[in-house]
Amino acid sequence: MADDKDVLRDVWFGRIPACFTLSPEETTEREAEPYYLLLPRVSYLTLVTDKVKKHFLRVMKAEDSTEMWFEYEGTPLKWHYPIGVLFDLHASNTALPWNVTVHFKNFPEHDLLHCTSNSVIEAHFMSCIKEADALKHKGQVINDMQKKDHKQLWMGLQNDKFDQFWAMNRKLMEYPTDEGGFRYIPFRMYQTMGERPFIQKLFRPVSPEGHTLTLGDLLKELFPAAICAEEHSCDLVATLPRPGTGSQTAGRNSDQAQRVEYGASIGKVTTTDMNSLLTIV
Repeated sequence: MADDKDVLRDVWFGRIPACFTLSPEETTEREAEPYYLLLPRVSYLTLVTDKVKKHFLRVMKAEDSTEMWFEYEGTPLKWHYPIGVLFDLHASNTALPWNVTVHFKNFPEHDLLHCTSNSVIEAHFMSCIKEADALKHKGQVINDMQKKDHKQLWMGLQNDKFDQFWAMNRKLMEYPTDEGGFRYIPFRMYQTMGERPFIQKLFRPVSPEGHTLTLGDLLKELFPAAICAEEHSCDLVATLPRPGTGSQTAGRNSDQAQRVEYGASIGKVTTTDMNSLLTIV
């Protein structure tokens, strides 16, 4: 995968046009105009919305301008989910631009984590990388990197620098064929319905009999009742880029997520009994 540079570049530069509007509940000194922004799918909302915050703070009273948070149609948006995952989970069937509501008060403590600075996002990002590498390489690759290499990964994401990021991420995506490949495939199945926000379990890339396993095999293991036989009606949709959203959802694999989210593949599975988003490294 690390050699598919054109695909990786297309995934990286995928964008979602968004319109940010201030919540009517906020107290302002004058009318707040909406703010339009192209959001990178592989980044985080709180990492790329400084301009949004500055725009709305111009009309806010100082005493009311506390921590900024976002919601879409009544659902608070989790900043620690990549933007592409948030959009695909909550708004992939809506017209563009994506209409996001901005809040500065009444922070939903039970729904969102606080994000007071970019260092919080960085800590989350690096935790995801380490988790993924532990699954793929027993943590050997990330542990062999120097602190400056870790910083380069983060700065590449923060500054939207593809080459800077992938110069380091390439090492984390190396597939050790002499060792039988990755130990496990890091993935998460995000859900909009269900008791848990996502499903995550150990999944090897090769069966005990030596057969290479596919995305279909993973889905059958996760949802054996939902992934039906060929003779039955079953809707399995690999989410394709919508006009204006850039080219992602056939992908996401950063080794940020290698917990799953960015340059590899994203699929959307829709059946009568589930509505989930799968992200795989």
